[in-house]
Amino acid sequence: MTPAELSAAVRACLTDAVDAGELAVAVPDEVRIERPRNREHGDWATNVALQLAKGAGVPPRRLADALAARLSAVPGVKSVDVAGPGFLNIVLDAAAAGELARTVVEAGPAYGRGEAAAGRSVNLEFVSANPTGPIHLGGTRWAAVGDSLARVLEACGARVAREYYFNDHGAQIDRFARSLLARARGQEAPEDGYGGAYVEEIAARVLADVRAAGEADPLSLPEDEALEVFRARGVALMFDQIKADLHAFGVDFDVYFHEDSLHASGAVERVVEELKASGRLYAAEGAWWLRSTEFGDDKDRVVIKSDGSPAYIAGDLAYLRDKRARGFDLCVYLLGADHHGYVARLKAAAAAFGDDPAVVEVLIGQMVNLVRGGAPVRMSKRAGTVVRMEDLVDAVGADAARYELTRYSADSAIDVDLDLLVKRTNDNPVFYVQYAHARTAGVGRTARDLGVRTEDGFDPSVLDHPTETALLAALGEFPRVVAQAGELREPHRVARHLEALAGSYHKWYDERRVSPQGEEPVTDVHRTRLWLNEATRTVLANGLALLGVSAPDRM
Repeated sequence: MTPAELSAAVRACLTDAVDAGELAVAVPDEVRIERPRNREHGDWATNVALQLAKGAGVPPRRLADALAARLSAVPGVKSVDVAGPGFLNIVLDAAAAGELARTVVEAGPAYGRGEAAAGRSVNLEFVSANPTGPIHLGGTRWAAVGDSLARVLEACGARVAREYYFNDHGAQIDRFARSLLARARGQEAPEDGYGGAYVEEIAARVLADVRAAGEADPLSLPEDEALEVFRARGVALMFDQIKADLHAFGVDFDVYFHEDSLHASGAVERVVEELKASGRLYAAEGAWWLRSTEFGDDKDRVVIKSDGSPAYIAGDLAYLRDKRARGFDLCVYLLGADHHGYVARLKAAAAAFGDDPAVVEVLIGQMVNLVRGGAPVRMSKRAGTVVRMEDLVDAVGADAARYELTRYSADSAIDVDLDLLVKRTNDNPVFYVQYAHARTAGVGRTARDLGVRTEDGFDPSVLDHPTETALLAALGEFPRVVAQAGELREPHRVARHLEALAGSYHKWYDERRVSPQGEEPVTDVHRTRLWLNEATRTVLANGLALLGVSAPDRM
């Protein structure tokens, strides 16, 4: 019996009690079932009686007693105890609990997937680093978290578009072009330009590509024409490198949206005129301002400057309008720690168009520090003082980097210990989880070599050892963890659950053997334990896939 099946059983008992006139209460669409912190309290628990008692006009324990009487008669439920003010502690019989092993294996990759977000169309924008340099450590964290969140939301039934907002319009691109031209001339980059050896490398590639194509040497062109050559070719080369680094990190985007297209297509002008017509923009001090304070922002925002040029928020407004026109009912932005002001700003933008501000969600990520030997690390020579995605992957590998950056809540600053992430010990979280999967694969190979096969038998009642009960409970929790990770936009919950599951598996492995020893015959005990082993393998693989991390069969 899965937690979802038990939840449905509790709900059915509530419905039956209402139909029989025992209770007068609104039956909830879903009853929350949780694993008790203290295992002595049972396999599963629910506080539904406390939640419904006030509406029913009865004491919680009275409601809980009525519910317990019916739930005790449900097949597979061994006992139900009413505790405290009205908690229900539920114990399943071994066969009902053990049946979960077969459920998981038969579901395979689908186990853990649900429909909580079915019908939702989500635009998930993340990384979106300016194409003026390699992806730094903060962007690397967003790549890991964003891609994992996309996978989790898809597992919850949503349609997700991974989108990269390509900032190819504005002053930063001009500074990048000037930096490239200066380095091509053998000069230092401008004071407000970009440093690092990568600028010199790209400048040299631009010159080589132009000359190979038989085009005019940009160094012989007038300043404006030379800058345009380095702007166009340099940005393209830099962005190609960004996309290559992301791909090597296991992250690919569905949409690369060019900021410049909003200006070139007239989308920015159209949005400005629309907001003027609606009265959401007003003129003051020679500029046009968005009435964003009316929608929760801390101040009104300049959209068109006094010189007639659009402010950055003008592009944001047109971009949000474009996303909504493409049919997305939820637009999620993953932004860095210096973008707190964007939360109210983007929600105000949605409201200005007559949308519910809830169509916009902004997740703010915190800083990442690299540590080696207890001291901060500055790794990159090519990019000056910037630590690049490529640096981190070269140091610890994509799996370790992705897992470590995803296993913490995005709104917490973290220190990444490089020494720890290269260790092949249980102190290293990614090794601990991947090794658990490799161990399940090894146990399965050995068992099958000795004639143990799941298709030959299954007796869930033999899974009655405390380590088996704990392991089954961890397996049963996985769908709820995935659903909660999607609902709260917190993929780190999946990583933490995998670590707990790996711990339960290792304890079970120490206590129970799947393969027969010596001349011992193969029995349903061995076969059933193999089912449990394979169920664990399935959940570990499914969870690692949600994090974009490999599930090795050997280590």
